[in-house]
Amino acid sequence: MKDKKILIIEDEEDIIELLKYNLVKSGFNVTYVMSGEEALNAVAKENPDLILLDLMLPGMDGLEVCKIIKKDSENLQIPVIMLTARGEEEDIIKGLEAGADDYVTKPFSPKILLARIKTVLRRDGKRYYNPDSTIQIDRLTINPEKHEVAIDESPVKLSYSEFKALHLLASNRGWVFTRYQIIDAIKSDEHCVTDRTVDVLLVGLRKKLMEFSSYIETVRGVGYRFKDSQ
Repeated sequence: MKDKKILIIEDEEDIIELLKYNLVKSGFNVTYVMSGEEALNAVAKENPDLILLDLMLPGMDGLEVCKIIKKDSENLQIPVIMLTARGEEEDIIKGLEAGADDYVTKPFSPKILLARIKTVLRRDGKRYYNPDSTIQIDRLTINPEKHEVAIDESPVKLSYSEFKALHLLASNRGWVFTRYQIIDAIKSDEHCVTDRTVDVLLVGLRKKLMEFSSYIETVRGVGYRFKDSQ
């Protein structure tokens, strides 16, 4: 991950200096801007590998900046981690739904933030999942090419939406997805999913996964994630 470019969008100079010190020390190339308007120009110019985005910016706030960045197809693969003092569930949901990949509240531990940055970058810029990669978790196998799931080689019959939801979560273990992100990932012309049916969908999926059901964790007020381990 050495030489990866990180763009800091933050208006507090002491936080900028704290971030720069720890990021440069860890081998990252760092640039920064202090407003939303500057941020949009910097993203186009710098083409960063990751963006650290403050929510409370002067003028254009972080949510609006994130939405504009993610509207550009060329920026979809750039991960965004929001940094903010606002840590209420509603704020986290708004950040994730605006396109953020993670959400870190202030004050934060530089070591923990660095660990989360490295975790995001390990996804190699791929949004959500690789549709062709088979996943093996203990005795659970998920084969996307055949749309098949098996436990101990015994088939588990899933609907189209159940399979897509499982593959999304299992491909991004530890990552929280909102209901709207799940809908966006699994919807198609033939399969309509609403936020109210996502919960029902996950209940049915858990029942079919039997002893593996505990891997799917509900994050209250936000959405769902597939745990890294039991």
